[in-house]
Amino acid sequence: MSARCASSAMEGVHYVLHAPQGDTYADLLFTMIERATKRPPVTYTTFQARDLGSDTAELFKTSVKEAYERFRPQALLVGASCTAELIQDDPGGLARALDLPIPVVPLELPAYQRKENWGAAETFYRLVRTLAGPDAPPPGSKRPARGPDDAPRCNVLGPTALGFRHRDDVHEVTGLLHRLGVTVNVVAPLGATPADIARLGEADFNVVLYPEIAYQAAQWLDRTFGQKSTKVVPIGVGATRDFIAEVAALAGIDPAPVLAGAPSRAPWYARSVDSTYLTGKRVFVFGDATHAIAAARIAADELGFEVVGLGTYSREFAREVRTAAAKYGVEPLITDDYLDVEAAIAAAHPELVLGTQMERHTAKRLGVPCAVISAPVHVQDFPARYAPQMGHEGANVLFDTFVHPLMMGLEEHLLTMFREDFEFHADAAPSHLGVAASRGEAPSVAADPAPVPAVSPTPVPGSVPSMAAAASAEAAVATDAAPIPSAAAAASPVPLRWAADAEKELHKIPFFVRGKARRNTERFAQDRGLSLITIETLYDAKAHFSR
Repeated sequence: MSARCASSAMEGVHYVLHAPQGDTYADLLFTMIERATKRPPVTYTTFQARDLGSDTAELFKTSVKEAYERFRPQALLVGASCTAELIQDDPGGLARALDLPIPVVPLELPAYQRKENWGAAETFYRLVRTLAGPDAPPPGSKRPARGPDDAPRCNVLGPTALGFRHRDDVHEVTGLLHRLGVTVNVVAPLGATPADIARLGEADFNVVLYPEIAYQAAQWLDRTFGQKSTKVVPIGVGATRDFIAEVAALAGIDPAPVLAGAPSRAPWYARSVDSTYLTGKRVFVFGDATHAIAAARIAADELGFEVVGLGTYSREFAREVRTAAAKYGVEPLITDDYLDVEAAIAAAHPELVLGTQMERHTAKRLGVPCAVISAPVHVQDFPARYAPQMGHEGANVLFDTFVHPLMMGLEEHLLTMFREDFEFHADAAPSHLGVAASRGEAPSVAADPAPVPAVSPTPVPGSVPSMAAAASAEAAVATDAAPIPSAAAAASPVPLRWAADAEKELHKIPFFVRGKARRNTERFAQDRGLSLITIETLYDAKAHFSR
């Protein structure tokens, strides 16, 4: 799939994939999820079980010849799916034996040992070496200086088909480079042709948007053509400003005019009084290294969140994630097992999760708000609208992405607070003027309103409601579901029961920490041999664990 993302992103490239029937699901991903208007440029051998008794190698060669004659590509990729790897037919050698008049790039992507990001990086690297290599200068040659009247030129490397917001990121970043006065030589692999790849060496430097995909190719271009590369990925307000300064240094230009005109609205809101609701929110971040590191920086430095977890499945960039995690004083999580991530999230008790599609499912099970910031993603993360992650507009998009789940949580609290208010409870008339108004009648000013059932203890005349009661009311959360016994209750030698008033009080605790409060209270009761948890037990446990 990683090779198909790279090949489908390009023009004039065709991929012949040795694969059994059933491994041809890529068409659905590109047409349904990415909403591509054409099917991906991939030909499958689609051998079946009965073909295994004959010559599958000859079947592959026939497919290669037919693909070349039908599509007439400028370059051909050949490889095997994870299932076809077991046959060991050597697609590269078979294709070279056909002596086609175009470059043939063999791909050996061990799907059982490597991940998608590595496969995409390896595919792009092999394409760059094969197509740009013939124009490489002799080793040790000095790069010619740019003319005094020539605008600086760069390549933009890394975006692919099915990449997370790559299409919009490219639009945002190329616009930013244009405002700086930098000419974009080639964007690759997205939208590039083999001829474009061949002229990568003409640029002065490279902009690496996605290191997981382009870092290996950028290193080769540096060794071969003497092209330096950017290290900063422009995700977030601070990183975008750092990126502008870095590009300006590589291009030898003044970044001040562009820095002065930064149009993002996120910094203004982060400084406003409304943003105080967000201060100190606990956030857990997981994804590919590039997006996870960037999201943690935005959360901590630009929104005032507390990062309580940071991790990645990109083992090749574990060092960078560990360095970032040290800044926030958290233990880095380097894993590709979603169950490990789920356990870490549950242990951290965050108020917001920023992760992949898998973390969205985990957060839903745990009852925690979540926003998707990284692949793997689903169709809803490929919006038809313009929604970049990078640059100034990307900072606005990310601000909404991070804040809206928390604001929706606040709305839930408000709905719960007022659910039994005389105007808003389930049996209330549609208008605050009473039942007569809802019937279209004139309200009677002499009529006394119907008595409203009390929903809280009546205060003593002259008394002031306690701050604790007010805070408890603000933290109320609507839940009519039957209580679910916790692990502590299930493992307890003494059967634990919750009194009705204690259960009601527990439901006033915000949903994202209610599970922890339940577990702590049950452990407190278990340690003291209590079988019935009363409201006093709940408060005693709270006092005990807050010491």
